[in-house]
Amino acid sequence: MARTPHVSETPATQWLRRQGVSFSEHVYDYVEHGGTAESARQLGLDEHRIVKTLVMQDQDGRPLLVLMHGDRQVSLKALAREIGAKKVEPCRPEVAERHSGYKVGGTSPFGTRKAMPVYVEAGILELPRICINGGRRGYLVGLEPAVLTERLGARPVRCASAE
Repeated sequence: MARTPHVSETPATQWLRRQGVSFSEHVYDYVEHGGTAESARQLGLDEHRIVKTLVMQDQDGRPLLVLMHGDRQVSLKALAREIGAKKVEPCRPEVAERHSGYKVGGTSPFGTRKAMPVYVEAGILELPRICINGGRRGYLVGLEPAVLTERLGARPVRCASAE
């Protein structure tokens, strides 16, 4: 049986452990701009079950996190409508890193530097298990999606559009 290489603790894994959440670890070779398609390919997972964490901001520059299926895009108009904002847009990478405390490509919704509202595409909650970034490039954690709403307080929204 192949052993998963050990990855040192991240703020995300520390947060999960404090919450008593059990999770699996999935390590892969990070590829710049490879995204969820690359992690899915390397790990032999369905990209739809890999959840990306996106740092966005509203019209007033207030940050928020959006959790989306790896094989879908966020409809910014639908998201803005769902959350009652005039406009939502992605943060610039350096701004996203300042808000989250994570490098882009390694952003986890758990253990962020700044508390931010979290929105999760509702379809993610229907999956039996998901993989989401564990706070480091090339590192995913597998867990039950209920953790997102029950422990993280994520609010379900419908804002997916096909890739």
